[in-house]
Amino acid sequence: GSGSANGPRLVRVTYRPAAAATDESVVLVGKGITFDSGGISLKPRESMPAMKMDMAGSAVVLAAVQAAAELHVPFEVTALLALAENALGGASYRPGDIVRTYNGTTVEIGNTDAEGRMVLADALAYAVQELHPSALIDVATLTGAAVLGLGKRHAALFGNDPNLLSALEAAASSSGEPLWQLPLVPEYDYLLDSTSADLAHVAPVGAKAGGGAILGALFLEKFVDGTPWIHLDIAGPME
Repeated sequence: GSGSANGPRLVRVTYRPAAAATDESVVLVGKGITFDSGGISLKPRESMPAMKMDMAGSAVVLAAVQAAAELHVPFEVTALLALAENALGGASYRPGDIVRTYNGTTVEIGNTDAEGRMVLADALAYAVQELHPSALIDVATLTGAAVLGLGKRHAALFGNDPNLLSALEAAASSSGEPLWQLPLVPEYDYLLDSTSADLAHVAPVGAKAGGGAILGALFLEKFVDGTPWIHLDIAGPME
C-alpha cells in the first residue's frame, strides 16, 4: 500500500451471539487488494482489467460474517479484511526489499506482484496473536497457478487440520461451491529460503519449480503458529 494515495487498512468485523453456546471462535481473513497493478513488477496490460476483483477474498469473508449474524450461529465469527491498493509510485516497495511482518518475521521481496501473501501474512499473524481463534480460514485470489491447475470452477483448498479440511469439503459439496484439496509439500520449503531475511515469499528467479499455489500456501502457513487453518485460493472462481 505504500505506493498508493490511499493508505492500507486492516478492518475487523465481529459477530458475537447474544448467548454463545461455546467459547470457540472462527476468524476469517480476506485478501483485499482493491486494485493490483503489480507494483514495480508491473502486470501486462491484458491482465489489468480484472484486477479490481482482487479484493474478492475480503468480500467473501465480510459476507460470511453477515451470514453468521443472520443465521444466529452460536459462536463468535470475525472477519479481518486486509485492504490495500498495489499501486506504482515513488514510495512503492521494491524487489529485493526486506519487509518485517506483524509477528517480527522478515521477508525478502522477490516480486511485488506477489503482494497478496504479504498482506495475508500480517493479518494471519494478527489473528493468531490477538484473537486466538479455534479455527483460522483465509480466502484469497492468490495465484495464477491455481487457475492453471484447476480452471475457473474449483477453488484450491489447503490446510493443516484433517477435520477442518473435511468440514470445508462437505460444506463445498452441499453449497455447490466446488473445492479441490492440494497438498502442502514440505519438500518445497527450500524455495522460500533467503540469505538476507527469515523467508523469501516467492521462489528464486530461474528456479522453474512449479507448484506456485502450493508455495503460496506454504508461505502463509509460516504465520499461523499451528492454529487449525484453511487456505482457499479462489483466483479461478472469483470471476
